[in-house]
Amino acid sequence: MSENNVGEWLRVSEALASDVGRGIARLDPIVAAKLGIASGDAIEISAKGKRAFALCWAAHPRDSGKGSIRIDGYLRESLGVGIDDRVYVRRVFVKPAQSITLAPGEHLRIVGGEEYIRGILSGRVVARGDMVPVRIMGRPIAFYVVAFQPAAEAVIVRDDTIVKISETPYSGPLSGIPRITYEDIGGLREAIQKVREMVELPLRHPELFERLGVEAPK
Repeated sequence: MSENNVGEWLRVSEALASDVGRGIARLDPIVAAKLGIASGDAIEISAKGKRAFALCWAAHPRDSGKGSIRIDGYLRESLGVGIDDRVYVRRVFVKPAQSITLAPGEHLRIVGGEEYIRGILSGRVVARGDMVPVRIMGRPIAFYVVAFQPAAEAVIVRDDTIVKISETPYSGPLSGIPRITYEDIGGLREAIQKVREMVELPLRHPELFERLGVEAPK
């Protein structure tokens, strides 16, 4: 995987509901142009000593000039960040995956599901240990990336990638299906913003309340 060392710090925003679970990031278009990142490019997102990979998609014009990146709860959890935290973003160049092996997060026997899962993963940038949510029989099942070819830090899955499913459950560090995220609740943007302000602000920035002489809610 070749890299572009020029990056930018961006503020995390919630993903569009339609992007959840797809490994998609949407950057401020001004920043994307500055970094030479176009829709369909692979990017590396890092914060707090952790990193994740995503595929950049076109951002909404309303995000222009906001210095933000929209990523879903899965990516936020893997990075250990929340809404309004800052992450470092740069473009990376990844090779197509010739093959990829996934292990379920629980004891599960799947027969003939490789083609279905490949369709879900196609176009997604993955690294070892990544958790990929796959909806089976109406419920999300966590699958973990345990191996792929060619050898690299990350690869992009294509329509011709050979997908293998391990019969042995994943035994590495776990990051399960995240709790309900802001993107899961549709049509309540103003109410969600108020809840965020009431709940997240005192928890993450108690010093603001100290300066105001007000006891932060607990």
